[in-house]
Amino acid sequence: MAGTRRPRLRTGRPRPSAGRAVRLAAETRPDVVLMDTRMPGVNGIEATERIFAQAADRPPRVLVLTTFDLDEYVYGALRAAAAGFLLKDSGPERLLAAVTAVDGGDALFAPSVTRRLVEAFARQQAPAADSAPPPDLDGLTSREVEVLKLTARGLSNLEIADRLHISEATVKTHLNRAMSKLDLDSRAQAVVLAYETGLVTPGG
Repeated sequence: MAGTRRPRLRTGRPRPSAGRAVRLAAETRPDVVLMDTRMPGVNGIEATERIFAQAADRPPRVLVLTTFDLDEYVYGALRAAAAGFLLKDSGPERLLAAVTAVDGGDALFAPSVTRRLVEAFARQQAPAADSAPPPDLDGLTSREVEVLKLTARGLSNLEIADRLHISEATVKTHLNRAMSKLDLDSRAQAVVLAYETGLVTPGG
């Protein structure tokens, strides 16, 4: 794409160990990491957390590979600030589009997949007795709440813009402000929070 910066995507041997993936991320500082959830040694979610923890400045965007229904680790990716999800049987065009999307700031690829994943996550997660309550949403404006709710339902920024009759840039602004107020690092975490606070309910 003329005039567009190409993301640096580090590739290596098939099914590398998670430890090697973490080391390569530190050495090469890629823009995007394509992370399998199941690898020898540490799983991909823990590897993602380690990559973020050791990032000196701008952490890479992590795109998680999942088999969807069969992969329990993908739920951990929601809390590990992964930038997006991609099915393992996706073709080359979808892979390239996903890498470009997350590198460009879109935090979730394939909204329909995300919605089903988060609904399953919300059903399976019971809050522990000593766990901290989710942040209050009272500090958000009505428009920020509206954008957060539509995001949690799996709509893309463009779809939200069409639904609310505003620009895509305005959608991003509202969502970014909401995330900043709630001290969230990723769109995925915003989706989880929407379910945890009851703003959106599974199947609702």
